[in-house]
Amino acid sequence: MPSIAIIGASSNREKFGNKCVRAFKRLGWTVYPVNPGETEIEELTVYRSVADCPRPIDRIALYLPPKRVLGVLDDIAQTGCKEVYFNPGTESDEGLEKARALGLDPIEACIIVMHGERP
Repeated sequence: MPSIAIIGASSNREKFGNKCVRAFKRLGWTVYPVNPGETEIEELTVYRSVADCPRPIDRIALYLPPKRVLGVLDDIAQTGCKEVYFNPGTESDEGLEKARALGLDPIEACIIVMHGERP
């Protein structure tokens, strides 16, 4: 099964960082929630950083404020995963430019909708 790291995953079921976890679990993906302040989300072990996630990672979804995105892009580049979804509210010119400079493929879209799910 393909895998996805969800950076900014949340245990709050109202937040999109949680809705994404649930959507990709329903789709049968291997889901790696990433949030340094959580230990378990939707019965999944949470990783403190994307650098701690098992490999390979097929896609990465961001649910962070734009200022925090800049701080995770270097770690994302080290995973070997190129596809990074900048979900609504995460994108910024600076973040997109840095992602491209690191050789990443930043995609500005709601990853949940792109995979046929409803948030």
